[in-house]
Parts: sequence; structure tokens; C-alpha cells
Amino acid sequence: MAERILVVDDQRTNAEMIAGLLRNLGYEIDIAQDGDEALRLVEAKAPDLIVSDILMPGIDGYELCRRLRASSATALLPVILVTSAEQTERIKGVEAGADDFLTRPVNWPELFGRVRRLLQVKGLQDEIKNLNAKLEHRVRDQVAQLERLSRMKRFFSRAVAEAIVAGGEELLEPHRREITAVFLDLRGFTAFTDRADPDEVMDLLREYHATLGRTVDEFGGTLEHFAGDGVMIFFNDPIEVENPAERAIRMALALQRAFNPIAEAWAKLGHDVGLGVGIAQGDTTLGVIGFEQRWEYAAIGNVPNLAARLCGSAHAGEIILDLQTEQDIVHIAETEFVGALSLRGFQQPVPAFRLKRMRE
Repeated sequence: MAERILVVDDQRTNAEMIAGLLRNLGYEIDIAQDGDEALRLVEAKAPDLIVSDILMPGIDGYELCRRLRASSATALLPVILVTSAEQTERIKGVEAGADDFLTRPVNWPELFGRVRRLLQVKGLQDEIKNLNAKLEHRVRDQVAQLERLSRMKRFFSRAVAEAIVAGGEELLEPHRREITAVFLDLRGFTAFTDRADPDEVMDLLREYHATLGRTVDEFGGTLEHFAGDGVMIFFNDPIEVENPAERAIRMALALQRAFNPIAEAWAKLGHDVGLGVGIAQGDTTLGVIGFEQRWEYAAIGNVPNLAARLCGSAHAGEIILDLQTEQDIVHIAETEFVGALSLRGFQQPVPAFRLKRMRE
């Protein structure tokens, strides 16, 4: 597309002469006969360069320059002022913001050369402006991604959150998959809340949740929800992982070890609290649930319910497994049969196993 030049002169003959010569060089030309009309054409036509006389009624060439420089949209628009030979006119033009000058009578090769040079400069400025706009757009996109990543990290490990933000939101669509669900609950917490003051309750929960968050992230678990001291975590979704049952028991053991110092510190203050864990494995429905202002990624069905019920049967420091989890990890861990437990919500007794330790 040809560059557009605005010629401004109250003498129509002078304006037409300059305009005709520049048209012959392939430029698009507009003509204004005073500063007011020039400003309107600048807004309407967005020229790439202005060639303007100085002495005009109303808004003269100096004032035209000053108004163009005062607007961010035209601050860099090149302006050539046509002057007399007087040095004072050039000084006033520089102060007003003119980029170049031509002396009357106009030397045409000089005009063409100055026009080409300033249009080249304008082209470079436009290129830089476009690059800056692209950079700003990219920065906005990155900030938006970081905000999305921050929200996702409430539920998922960093690797999973980054995969979703990078374009994998279909991972959150409703589906079924085999997962290993881990339910955690603090033993003695209800009695603790009855005796302790609110600040102590919140301090304990903060310590517990901070330890929990670090450990879940380390083992790549998906944090489904907090319910006070009760927490649900699962493995193998939304991204499939190798050995989800092994990850689950290793995380549970790490959490028990990490919670021991917390329990000991509160025991010295007269509060007896401990961590119980239940783990179950099987096919489950997963997806995003909730409403517009609050969404959660959830596992729905027997598996998370079973993990919660097994956790309810676990004493402080115990990790109780269902049969399917125990069969998956028995080659790497020592377990002990607890018995067939009658659990609320399950018609048949459920075989349960206590996780003792990892094998050497």
C-alpha cells in the first residue's frame, strides 16, 4: 500500500503543485488549506507524513506541530515545514516539534529526498510500534496464563496445571477412569476444637495444610477438596501416571512422617491429635462440578466414598487400604489384614488392610 502524505497550504496553487509531484512518485495525497482542516484529515485519513506551510490563517504550521505532538496518536508523525530562509523560523519550528524543513522556493529533488527519508523513519517507528503491541499482547496472555495456572494449582500438581493451561482443558471434561483415592482426617480434631480457642484451631490447620500441600505436590497428586481437617486427594487423573497406588501409599507414609512433629508439638500443649488415612482404588466418574462463581474438580462414586469410610476406621497414625490397592502394592509394601469392615453406605463387608511399611 502506498504511503499517504498530507499537504497543508492556504495557497491552493502551491498545495496542488507539491501534491501533483508527489502523486507522480506513487504516494497517496490529501490536501488541507488550513490547520483546522489538516487536523480533521489527520484523524480521518491517518497520513504517514505531513508537508505544511507555516504562515496560514487560524492554526498555523507551528501550532499544527504543537497539537500533533501533544497527542499520543500523532506524537511521532513526521512533519516537514516549508519556511523562508530566516533562521528564526527554523528555530521556532524545532521548538514546535517539526522533523525537517524546506526553504522556498522549494527544491524538488530535496523535497523528494527528505520525504523518502522521513517515510523510512516512520516505517521503522511503525514496525517498532507493532512489535511493542505484539509484546504487550504476549505479556497480557502470559499474565492471564499465570492467573489461570494459579487457580489450577489449587487443585492440581504444577505439571498437571501447566498442561491444562497450555491448552488441555479437555482433560477436565466428564469421564471415567481408574484412580487411587486418598482420604485424610485428623483424629481427635473435634475434641480439640471444643477445648482450644479459635486461633489455636486455625494455627493447627495452617500447619497441617502447609505440610499437606508440599507433600501432595511432591508426589503429583490432585487435591480434590478441603473440608476442615478432612482432605481428599487422588492419583491418575486428570493426567494418567504410572503406579498410582504406589504413589498414594508413599505419599501417605510421607504425610504421616511429616505430621508426627506437628502432633508432638500439640501434645506438649495438652492436645492429642493424629492423622488417619484411607486409600481405595477403582473406576470413578470425574469432572468439573459447581456453579458459575465456584467450580471444583471432583471424583464421584464408590471409590472416594470408600476411601473416606476406610479413613474413618483408621486410628491416629494408621493407613487403611482396600483390597484392590493392597493387591497393587503388596509386592513393594508390608500390609496386615484388618478384617472385613461393615462400612456405612456399603451393603457387603469390605476387606481392609493396614499399611505397615515399605519393603526393603
